[in-house]
Amino acid sequence: MATSFEEKSNISLMKDADYLSKILDDVLLHEGGEALLNTVKEIRVLSTESRDKQDTTTQNKIKEKISELEPELRKMVIRAFSIHLHLLNIAEQNYRSRRRREYQAQDTNIIQPGSLEAGVKTLIDNNVTPEQITDLLEKLSLELIMTAHPTEATRRTILQIHKRIARLLTQWDYSYTRYEKKMLQERIANEITFLWQTQEIRQKKPSVMKEVSNGLYYFDRVLFDVLPKIHDDLEDLLYERYKHRWKIPSFLRFGSWIGGDRDGNPNVKATTTFETLKNHRALVLKKYKESLETLKDRLSHSVSKIEISEDLRESILKDQQALQYNGWHKEDEVYRVKLSLMLKKLDYTEQDHDLGYAKSEELLADLYLIRESMKVHHPTHNPVKLLRKVIRQVDLFGFHLASLDIRNHSGEHESALTEIFEKVDIVKEYNSLDEEEKVNILTSTLENPRPMISIYDEFTPETLEVIDTFRMINRAQETFGLRAIEVYLISMTDNVSDLLEVLVLAKEAGLYRVHPDGRVVSRIHVAPLLETIDDLKNGPEMIKKLFNIPLYRKHLEARGDLQEIMLGYSDSSKDGGNITANWELYQAQQEIHDIASSYGVKLKYFHGRGGSLGRGGGPLYSSLLSQPAVTLGDGVKITEQGEVLSSRYLLEDIAYRSLEQATSTLLTGIMGLNDDHENMVPVQEEVEAMSTISEYALKKYQSLVFEDPGFIQYFNEATPLHELGDLNIGSRPMKRKGSNRFEDLRAIPWVFAWTQSRQLLPAWYAAGTGFKQYIDQTGNLELLQKMYQQWPFFHATINNLQMALTKADINTAQGYADMMEDKEISSRIFGAIKEEYQVTKDIVLKITGQDELLDNRSNIKDSVRLRNPLVDPLNLLQVQLVSQLRAEGEESEHYDELLMEALLTINGVAAGLRNTG
Repeated sequence: MATSFEEKSNISLMKDADYLSKILDDVLLHEGGEALLNTVKEIRVLSTESRDKQDTTTQNKIKEKISELEPELRKMVIRAFSIHLHLLNIAEQNYRSRRRREYQAQDTNIIQPGSLEAGVKTLIDNNVTPEQITDLLEKLSLELIMTAHPTEATRRTILQIHKRIARLLTQWDYSYTRYEKKMLQERIANEITFLWQTQEIRQKKPSVMKEVSNGLYYFDRVLFDVLPKIHDDLEDLLYERYKHRWKIPSFLRFGSWIGGDRDGNPNVKATTTFETLKNHRALVLKKYKESLETLKDRLSHSVSKIEISEDLRESILKDQQALQYNGWHKEDEVYRVKLSLMLKKLDYTEQDHDLGYAKSEELLADLYLIRESMKVHHPTHNPVKLLRKVIRQVDLFGFHLASLDIRNHSGEHESALTEIFEKVDIVKEYNSLDEEEKVNILTSTLENPRPMISIYDEFTPETLEVIDTFRMINRAQETFGLRAIEVYLISMTDNVSDLLEVLVLAKEAGLYRVHPDGRVVSRIHVAPLLETIDDLKNGPEMIKKLFNIPLYRKHLEARGDLQEIMLGYSDSSKDGGNITANWELYQAQQEIHDIASSYGVKLKYFHGRGGSLGRGGGPLYSSLLSQPAVTLGDGVKITEQGEVLSSRYLLEDIAYRSLEQATSTLLTGIMGLNDDHENMVPVQEEVEAMSTISEYALKKYQSLVFEDPGFIQYFNEATPLHELGDLNIGSRPMKRKGSNRFEDLRAIPWVFAWTQSRQLLPAWYAAGTGFKQYIDQTGNLELLQKMYQQWPFFHATINNLQMALTKADINTAQGYADMMEDKEISSRIFGAIKEEYQVTKDIVLKITGQDELLDNRSNIKDSVRLRNPLVDPLNLLQVQLVSQLRAEGEESEHYDELLMEALLTINGVAAGLRNTG
């Protein structure tokens, strides 16, 4: 039954893909004539044959065909293949939505894996009691943070066209008449034509505020409705199963870094952040007005038919007097009267008028009044879900919409305090002190209730910007609510002093205060970001020292005994390779959690995962499942960035599916339950095996990346790294401080360049050697096979390797390696990559017991196979164009046109592999 169900879904996917392909061909014929259509078809056929036959004759034919293309036709061919890949993405999203609907249409015994229903059923099947459910709901917490990292290569205008095509494709599923199908096909053809006639490459880098606008789009169009639905559906499912109605806390929230992350982005200032928060509030107030208007249309009750609560009646009279406004024209329609008054108060709130709501809790209180009054006359077993939804929206989004995290580099705080301490005669050259001396000065400064900085003091612009940022946080909390900014993140945290420096600056802005009786008030979480392998190894000892400082413990008490710690997947992977980074992250989490528990401190881990596999990417539910189970109960934060936002949150059905999978995983993970794995906690033998594997892998990785003298040259020349800088996908520079050092290259272009060249080195390199050397030493393949079956962390690690190895393509990568002028370096390094690829592939198949990669995920395997013949020509064209660009140089009269074509191939490959950085 299950197999035929999946087969039916796959057939429908292929049908959608063919349908969109045929419409695209009609558009190509119109836009470029027979020459374009025939050329595209011929290349498609050759590319498919090349994949099927794997022979040099066919491969040479397609290379020859591509090399013969005239510039104008070549550009159209690139666009044709790129658009085809975007349409394939849309078909796959429709397939996911359709499959969810088909599951819901089945008998109640057939439940979609990973759904909310499946999660609740797991609780029931494992005899989880109502008392345990109450405890579970108190622990349930997941925050997803949109970051400003520039990895979305597709313009929002293009994404909006994608969304319209997706909706039309869904309507096609439900169309019955010939006329309906004809009209839908015409509309889809129009949208694909619009897609062809729209500029797909940004002409300039987006401003920070444009990035803010792009992020708010997802709240406006999807999340404002989907997040309440997740909560309400969980409440209803628990009620159905347990016959008890719990008050579900708002456990699933979205936050943002966009407009708050100033690490390495000189365009983010204190004024930028405050403007961002104003935009947040403007949107959320607009959404509340829409929700209240909808509610007002529905709640048409008349007091001639019902009884209402006295509290509501008094509230209406009080508002009418204060506002000098009666509200609704029909006084008997009491809920419409109240909602009209509430809408008037929201108008005043927008104007910062005293008659408006001072804080979102006041709006929530008015909604509670309506809810309690409705209990007087409405059946309690059937709640008014629209009202419940609006209440949830206000509880989730407040007047701030999404909490904005602030992030800056530790060096910025040290530099600012060095100047401040010298100006106020505390110490000269603070930055030259050793760690113990720094801690002593910082703690004594924190204990002194008097401020250091006068409003009349003059500082350098850099120091003044740091001071202004903390003052802005104070003002933002007073203006938009405490939830507007709750966390200050510190990049490159090496020592205890890095955290205390932030508290000192917070104290100067009034965010932190020590009272004469020793009591501490603190309005900001201070969170270290552990990014490198060394940071992760030293992290536990640093946290222990921090918790031993009495004043810092008082700060934590003021913050509910909660410490947030961010873990960097990007730089740790760049520093030590994928296997070692993931293992060090896992161990650091476990060790720091144990330390915190001994101090009575709760930990919230913030996982800085990227969209790509080389930066900790993968499905959201898999990311949760791979963490130590003991760390899930204090709350989890995970970054969502770049292309992940559009792939997960552009369409309502896809957003719901991703979020319900994460919720279901968290529900069962906190309880230590999982259907796919017998044991979520590794035994000592497994821990020791993983440590040994990590050591072997680290040595292999670093021998190439840090010890081979030609590696950096290879990376620069055998990938389109430099061309990526011209793809205007973000406001932040590619490198820190404009440096050319490897250490200062950001992880996003590091991964993006390897992905484009189909080498995907950061996602898999050295893993095979790690596993093989362990097996050669111990002969214990069976242990690794058992770990794959039973340990979620290892299972996710191996499955991500399968994905990376499948997306990588050594034959295609050869073309990029051949771009190098130094053939000796090219041969040596590409030879090492090619050899390690085969070792890794062979060992992964042995561990999983599969014949081919991704045999366990046939839908993903089929997706990659479907895409390869469309991506391969773009890679060949990219190699041709980048080689020509570099040969001719920027002085060439053709440079700008060639660069634009190269950028189009980058955009297309990113769409095909569903990854940038």
